[in-house]
Amino acid sequence: MTYITRATAAAGALLACAGLLAAGPAQAAPRSTFPLADNWLYLSVARGETRPGDAHEKLLLCDPVPLGFARAAEACSELEAAGGDIARIPHTKVFCPMIFAPVTVHAHGQWNGRPVDYQETYSSKCVMDARTGSVFALERGPAPGR
Repeated sequence: MTYITRATAAAGALLACAGLLAAGPAQAAPRSTFPLADNWLYLSVARGETRPGDAHEKLLLCDPVPLGFARAAEACSELEAAGGDIARIPHTKVFCPMIFAPVTVHAHGQWNGRPVDYQETYSSKCVMDARTGSVFALERGPAPGR
């Protein structure tokens, strides 16, 4: 049976640290291999007029292929057409019920090297969908008829 004393354990930890220091500093991965190269957004949708802790959150990656949620490809193409500006996504003409059930959306990330920071509170999910297209459709599947 082998017994390890505190002194032996401390000596082993010191040797491990010395080995790591001798190996040299860690090098960052080249930018071209970083998965969040140019077009990505961290998205959140929360009920209410503020961002509580129970928001639905997803990471939308558009390069090299759309990833993140079911409608990521649609969201990436809408953002591409709008130059990454969520406010410039064409509004859909729909009739939304006049029921006040606010939702707050937030997006931050970058698009073509420019920072994106967007936050807005809409009177309902219906209004949010009409104004932002597929960008904040985090918990739903493909749009009907598509």
